[in-house]
This record gives sequence, structure tokens and C-alpha cells, in this order.
Amino acid sequence: MKENTAPRWLEWAKELQFIAQAGLTYSKDPFDLERFERIREISAEIMSRQSGLPLEKVKGLFCNETGFQTPTLDTRAAIFKDGKILLVKEKAGVWSLPGGWVDVNQTIKTNTEKEVKEEAGLDVKAVRLIAVQDRNLHNMPPYAYNVCKAFVLCEVTGGRFQSNIETTESRYFSLDEIPELAEEKNSKEQIAMCFAAYQDENWEVQFD
Repeated sequence: MKENTAPRWLEWAKELQFIAQAGLTYSKDPFDLERFERIREISAEIMSRQSGLPLEKVKGLFCNETGFQTPTLDTRAAIFKDGKILLVKEKAGVWSLPGGWVDVNQTIKTNTEKEVKEEAGLDVKAVRLIAVQDRNLHNMPPYAYNVCKAFVLCEVTGGRFQSNIETTESRYFSLDEIPELAEEKNSKEQIAMCFAAYQDENWEVQFD
């Protein structure tokens, strides 16, 4: 497993936020609730001081959840043609595997297929799970919350690229042609992993 490279202050702030949110969810005593609310405020103050972001913005991004805190789920589709992998170009000019956050009413399979349709215009069938990774162990910069990334091998059944609000084009690349990536979403190492899985019928799912 890769070593977590997130700064210690970020890990402390995340842990305090987790403790506070769990306490606010399950505690009944009003005095305990007050203490947990203060712990949540301290975690936000640490984030604000260290990141330079305004405290209110940090609270909106970092302290707005309710219930037991769990990682967010993200899917990325690996689609191959003639030994090359499909990437989509984002509005910012960088490239990524088609994908995004898993909607509450979707599964890993259906969300992967949906995101490909939205971003690349293709109809695909999700056929094999490649890996499930802890995003903060593989992508930079580290986030103030945890994300599980699922990489899924897909087969194209139809469709074609259409202009949309998220991407400007799609193209297939060989491993030595990979353009500038949206590193916070997918790295060259992760794309190389997808190539390895595509080429190996006996690939075993990787997970952290």
C-alpha cells in the first residue's frame, strides 16, 4: 500500500471532523452536543488557518454533512480501442478517464455507464472491476475528505462523442501518448494500471 502523503495537520483536522460528526449524530446529551459542535469548529479553524481559505467557506465545504461520515465514491471508465485508451478533454484543457461521483440512486456499474454517456457520448457495458483505491493515497492534492475510486473496464456498444457541458472532445491514446492529465482525478500510474488490466485476462482486482 502507498504511504499517505497528506500533511499531518490535514489528517488531524479530518479525524476531529469525523469524531465531531459522529458525536453530533448519535449523542443525546445537550452538553455533549455542544462539545462536539466545538470540536467541529476547531477542525474547521485548523483547515482555514493552514489552507488560507476563509473560515465560512471551509465550514460550507468541510462541515456541512450530517449522519455518520463515510467516503465518497467515484467511478472511472477504462475503454480501449486498437490498444489505446479513451480520454475526454475537460473544459480546463486537461484530460481524464470518463467518470464522476456516484449518484445516490446508482450502482458502480450503472454510474460508470452513465458517466461515459454524459462525457463521451458512448453507450458502454461495464464488464470488469479493475481496482478500488483510496484517492488520497494515489492522487494529488490530498482532499479534506476521503474518496474511494473504482476503475471499471468497459466495452463500447454504440454512440459517438457529442458536445456537452463537461467535456470538449474525446480521443484514444497509447500509453506513451498520454496528454496532460487532471491529476486530481487520474494519474499516469492509474492509466498504466488500466492498460495492464486490459491486457491481462487473469487480472486480479487491486484495492487499498
